[in-house]
Amino acid sequence: MRYTTKLHVRWDDLDAFGHVNNASYLTYAQEARSNFTWYSRKAAGLEPLLVHMVVARAEVDFIEPIYDGGFELDVAIWVAKIGNSSFELAYEFTSEAGLHARARTVQVTVSMETKKSRPLEQNERDFLTGHYEA
Repeated sequence: MRYTTKLHVRWDDLDAFGHVNNASYLTYAQEARSNFTWYSRKAAGLEPLLVHMVVARAEVDFIEPIYDGGFELDVAIWVAKIGNSSFELAYEFTSEAGLHARARTVQVTVSMETKKSRPLEQNERDFLTGHYEA
């Protein structure tokens, strides 16, 4: 099941070429991921999950540039893979103009005591499984 959120495209996301800068898409992915695992859960009265994680890999495929700011971008996010201590998220960034980009990130759960990777906890795995899409 895909989680969807709306993110604001800021005017200062545009670069000298007049389109949203490539680095902004990683910020959009980060904001969508935070909404997915933290803010939407808090708003629903649930405990945030996957708080202690780091991004180990990120990739973006740019499809159609965004030439304006000041509007809401739709971001769909879902789980593409679940490992022992890591998981992969997939993203699609769309607007009325169509598909702008696709992205993938790999996150690794971390123990704050050891600062090393740790296995996913069962409630984290259950949450991720509920949003898994092959």
